[in-house]
Amino acid sequence: MDRALRGAQAHKRGHLAEYIALVHLMMKGYRILGFRLKMPQGEIDILAQKGTQLAMVEVKQRRSHEEAIETVSAIQQERLWQAGLALQEKKPRLRKLDLVIDLYTLVLQLRIMSDFSMGCSGNDLMAPSPS
Repeated sequence: MDRALRGAQAHKRGHLAEYIALVHLMMKGYRILGFRLKMPQGEIDILAQKGTQLAMVEVKQRRSHEEAIETVSAIQQERLWQAGLALQEKKPRLRKLDLVIDLYTLVLQLRIMSDFSMGCSGNDLMAPSPS
């Protein structure tokens, strides 16, 4: 598989992970204030509020939660923090909220089943019906 195709597939998986996180956060009572917000400091995947917390949620989809956690560098964390502060500066109603950075990790596993069985043999399926 060539690099461009792998990149496109990763991009699609990333978008799927963001949508899954978005729905899950709403189900957990978060109010979504923004999605894929482009800021000079960087992109905020999800901006959400719950109570007095203003959460900047970074969504990472990887093969394991540990791998996802390792991908968020200190530089990226600082950019997210600066983006949140800039948002609070622009939007006075956000200033009273406590700013937090949350990492939402998602492990998507695709399993391909090569043999499907319903607990019966082929002979059971082919048995003649009683007359």
